[in-house]
Amino acid sequence: MTVEDAERAANLKDAVRRRVWALLEHRSAVHGEAQGRIPNFVGAQAAADRLAQHPVWGDTRVITTVPDRPQLPVRVRALADSKLVYMAVPRLAEDLPFYELDPRTLPVGPEQAAAREWVASYAPQVGVEQMRPVDLVVCGSVAVNREGVRIGKGAGYTDIEIGLLQEAKLLLAHAVIVTTVHPLQVVDEALPETGHDFRVDLIVTPEELIECRPTRRPPGILWDDLEPGTIAAIPWLAARARQRSTP
Repeated sequence: MTVEDAERAANLKDAVRRRVWALLEHRSAVHGEAQGRIPNFVGAQAAADRLAQHPVWGDTRVITTVPDRPQLPVRVRALADSKLVYMAVPRLAEDLPFYELDPRTLPVGPEQAAAREWVASYAPQVGVEQMRPVDLVVCGSVAVNREGVRIGKGAGYTDIEIGLLQEAKLLLAHAVIVTTVHPLQVVDEALPETGHDFRVDLIVTPEELIECRPTRRPPGILWDDLEPGTIAAIPWLAARARQRSTP
């Protein structure tokens, strides 16, 4: 992809974000503001309950999840169902980039342990080398189409998390990537994709389960696509980059 193609894709993604954020706010389909974030959509609990009815949920033992508020009901349900949850540290900005929430050892209930505001008080942070292989990845989205092409809020952290799991060989071959969203976030149009983008396998709304095909996942971190500032801001990437540059 040329620089011009990448800029065009970025502009198209930004236009979709702005449109969906405005639509959610206009329809009162989001708690608080939508702009600039993964929308905390109305019906997030119902979407989590619907995900728990899918056969993949029963087969899942280990989950990684974003720390965003709309995915809190999924984190709570996972802990209540005795699943091990790895929750990304916001912006992956620490040496140990995941919180490990083990329902067997947490001193408080799932609702408190899984909350972004409280997780650091109850869950240890772990490095990639300490993590168990993952069955299910839960991500947030601003928009997603029925082929599984998603658009996040633009920071790129979820793409890096998927690449990190792939690079560390922690994403099992049968693993499923799922996003929970409001129906208004599911768009009937082609969405731009770049090399580091992944597709979700399953979209869950409060009203619907959408199976997506074909699966698309980058083989790992696409180092040439990362800005030096991004690498420097994420300790795991910075350390890995140093390893790669060592003869």
